[in-house]
Amino acid sequence: MKKTILLTALVLNGLTSSFAQTNDEKNIKLFYKKALTEAKCYTWLEYLSNDIGARLSGSKGAELAVDYTKRQLEALGLDKVYLQEVMVPHWVRGEKETAYIVDGKTKTVVPICALGGSVATPKTGITAEIIEVQGIKELAELGADKVKGKIVFYNRPMNPENIETFTSYGACVDQRYAGAKEAAKLGAVGTIVRSMNLRLDDFPHTGAQSYGDLPKEQYIPTAAISTNGAELLSKSLKVNPALKFYFKQSCETLPDALSYNVIGELTGTVSPENIMVVGGHLDSWDLADGSHDDGAGVVQSMEVIRILKNLNYKPKNTIRVVLFMNEENGGKGGAKYEEVSKQKKENHIFALESDSGGFTPRGFSIEADDANLKKIQGYKDLFEPYLVHSFTIGHAGSDISHLTSQAIVKAGLKPDSQRYFDYHHAANDTFDAINKRELELGAATMTTLMYLLDQNGIDIKKAN
Repeated sequence: MKKTILLTALVLNGLTSSFAQTNDEKNIKLFYKKALTEAKCYTWLEYLSNDIGARLSGSKGAELAVDYTKRQLEALGLDKVYLQEVMVPHWVRGEKETAYIVDGKTKTVVPICALGGSVATPKTGITAEIIEVQGIKELAELGADKVKGKIVFYNRPMNPENIETFTSYGACVDQRYAGAKEAAKLGAVGTIVRSMNLRLDDFPHTGAQSYGDLPKEQYIPTAAISTNGAELLSKSLKVNPALKFYFKQSCETLPDALSYNVIGELTGTVSPENIMVVGGHLDSWDLADGSHDDGAGVVQSMEVIRILKNLNYKPKNTIRVVLFMNEENGGKGGAKYEEVSKQKKENHIFALESDSGGFTPRGFSIEADDANLKKIQGYKDLFEPYLVHSFTIGHAGSDISHLTSQAIVKAGLKPDSQRYFDYHHAANDTFDAINKRELELGAATMTTLMYLLDQNGIDIKKAN
């Protein structure tokens, strides 16, 4: 009888031991609890979105956002909070754009918005015949004879077959970024680009475009048209290929403006010379308040360092939150941060960026060698209780792409992407599109990865 009791006790003890939570599991559960019950990220974002609004580089909104986020980080009691000067482009949209399809005496209004960096049309606008193409390659095949004096209409849609919507975006965004440059080389007088959006709606989506090395006298105005507008224009052209298109915009580029990256940090207690960055970009496009792009990433990054500070966590390495300025139309903030880092001979071992919206977190897109990728993938069991499961090689983020420390691993938060391009760079990217719980889950997920890599380190010998 005694042997039976003893054996039963040993078995029970073994079960208890095997199911006991590790310190990592306990801490991760605490991160999620703090994020879901005490987080400030939603309140911070509400202020950024509703009280400050759009934050395009060089604007008053961007200036106010710098001041606000700096004050919020200071209130957390971090070891350091400071601003880093950076000169940024200052493009302004001007009056609201107008456009319509001209078919004989009939004029049908369609929604457009100037693309970032575009020049204005003449004050009276432009009216010209329009030629539809599916992309830059098709345009080149047409040649100057068929393009000169016309407006080029780029109408390649995002591919709905891809589950990962960023794949669809990457496959057609070249027509937005370089479409005006290539059309100008062939003598076009303007370009209209189908919005980067998977659904059909009336919101035109802006975004960066570049004239490259073209002389300024060859610059032509370029605008995005809503997906509904693009569908209507394409159908109208099939009925009457000789119809014309009119559009008017008054945007301009002003001299570069002084702005700032906002930085706060917790100093490492073991290896303070090793820096781990978490960040998002503080600027947004001017059509809305940029709640998903990238207000969400900004406040999630702030929340990471708030959670750790609130729990009195003493990081082994220095953890630094960086709110980058000017990701949208220049990338000057990320470039400046790297420039100063090199001057100071700083050693970054890890960088984490959130710039894919505030939706439910699914995992991370990782830039690392095989050893460090496997190390991060080894944490999968710790994330699975929170329905985070995707740990794949891929682009980590535009701002941290500038970082070139000899040994560095990079990761980008990977939220569910199905709704992201409904809002991306459009007038409906507003605070009401944010789900509080999804935003907080993203912050907790980022905190978890930051904590695990701070505790366990990276394979510095093999890191790229």
